[in-house]
Amino acid sequence: MTAFASLLIAVLATQSGTLHFTAPRAWKPRPSTSPMRVAEFVVPRVADDPEDAETIVYFFGGSGGSVDANIDRWVGQFQTESGGAVPTPKRTTSANGPLTITAIDVSGTYVAQVRPGSTERFNKPNFRMWAAVVETPKGPYFVKLTGPVRTVTQALTNGDLDSFVKSLRFE
Repeated sequence: MTAFASLLIAVLATQSGTLHFTAPRAWKPRPSTSPMRVAEFVVPRVADDPEDAETIVYFFGGSGGSVDANIDRWVGQFQTESGGAVPTPKRTTSANGPLTITAIDVSGTYVAQVRPGSTERFNKPNFRMWAAVVETPKGPYFVKLTGPVRTVTQALTNGDLDSFVKSLRFE
């Protein structure tokens, strides 16, 4: 076998991998509502929150926009209480093996489209989103944890999200 053939086989093997992860026990899997959604989880609400949070893992076949474009879009899904733009949140970038994970944490009134391309928007005050682009050899995956502030805060502080992110691996 030539060196080129060996390299080609190695590249194709890398590109055929998938992002794997282990969800925390408290997160309940639910059926995916779209082929672009690799996994969906219900993150149970804390006392007095109006609803559960959700964690969704997306993959758009290796596309889906740049890290910056996604962060800008996610930030644009929130407004201040008075309807203005939320301040640009701090971005964190970390490595988990060969994966680069760039994340933001944003809060305010959640005003994302109800469905892609819809003119109808959510209007959910006191919401929070932790979202990340996970760069893999196959292309970016996207992880979004979205829900009421207290519920998302609990997932961020009790170690659930941290253990989920640490479990990410590309095989």
